[in-house]
Amino acid sequence: MPAHNFYRRLKDRLDLEFLYELTAPYYGRCGQPSIDPVVFFKLCLVARLENIDSDRRLIEHCSLRLDLLYFLGYQLDEPLPWHSTVSRTRQLLPTALFEEVFTRVLSMCTEAGMVAGHTQAVDSALVKANASMGSLELKVPPEQLEARLRQVRIFSSADRRARCDKAPLRATHPHGQAAGAGRAPGPARQVARPAKPTSGRLQQGSQIHF
Repeated sequence: MPAHNFYRRLKDRLDLEFLYELTAPYYGRCGQPSIDPVVFFKLCLVARLENIDSDRRLIEHCSLRLDLLYFLGYQLDEPLPWHSTVSRTRQLLPTALFEEVFTRVLSMCTEAGMVAGHTQAVDSALVKANASMGSLELKVPPEQLEARLRQVRIFSSADRRARCDKAPLRATHPHGQAAGAGRAPGPARQVARPAKPTSGRLQQGSQIHF
């Protein structure tokens, strides 16, 4: 195990012995012992660092990595906890316990100089909600809602007036029909008209007008 390995350095700096006292109310004193709380939270940390979202794949991944076995405190021939035990332990522990562990670990990282306050990053994802409109509830006071609705109506009426002012004017014929109405679109075409029949002979110098 090289000295610069990440999980070796993390194990030397991360002291999670406080977890035994913190999780004591949720562990029984009789029957088959459950998963060690330090091992459980280390598995949660490995899942976050390795971007693994399946407990079954997490246990398999840890069993193939020597540095992860060292970080968890397991020998090469020692079996890891069953993946279903990890899932049940996560469901039984309350959310407040996870928040307390996160706060303490963050304080430890800050004291070790691993956290700097000059940069902040926020990650988010836009998810379209599949909710019924009938189940919506009002989350603002009615007076604020009425003021907002009046503001929206003013903006909507001003936008409609602006669109009407920018609408192009169309010329109309004296009979009320719009110019170009009934005419097929496209460039104008010249149509040759047949000559009108004339009676008798044409005199010299006569012209026929079409």
